[in-house]
Amino acid sequence: MSVYDLPAINASLNGLSTILLALGFVAIKSGKKELHRNLMVSALVVSAAFLTCYLIYHAQVGSVPFPDLGWIKTVYLIILIPHIILAAVMVPMILKTFWHAFRQEWESHKKIARWTFPVWMYVSVTGVVIYFMLYIWFKK
Repeated sequence: MSVYDLPAINASLNGLSTILLALGFVAIKSGKKELHRNLMVSALVVSAAFLTCYLIYHAQVGSVPFPDLGWIKTVYLIILIPHIILAAVMVPMILKTFWHAFRQEWESHKKIARWTFPVWMYVSVTGVVIYFMLYIWFKK
């Protein structure tokens, strides 16, 4: 395995995180609190593994430019820019959401989780889309 395998691993970790988040959402809506907790902790661990691999990759390779393909590049940037902004914002949101759960501050947990969940889902899903656009569909 080389550093160039990390984008595919990152996309897989993002995809797995998306699945765990969706299952965690279903679990809490079904009243399965212990399952919800386990799924959300798993999503956190998978996302932390993603972040580690992402940082290693970009420390070694740097930025990977998207090819100039006219309107396709515009679509890519429309997805990428909010992805980057929300990825930076979501880290403290996730930590705060988990902190409230750890302290069993359920009302505070629910209040921030209503915002954290869609942001985390968006970043996870668009991470996979960005991978496909950059490394599969429109690779130089």
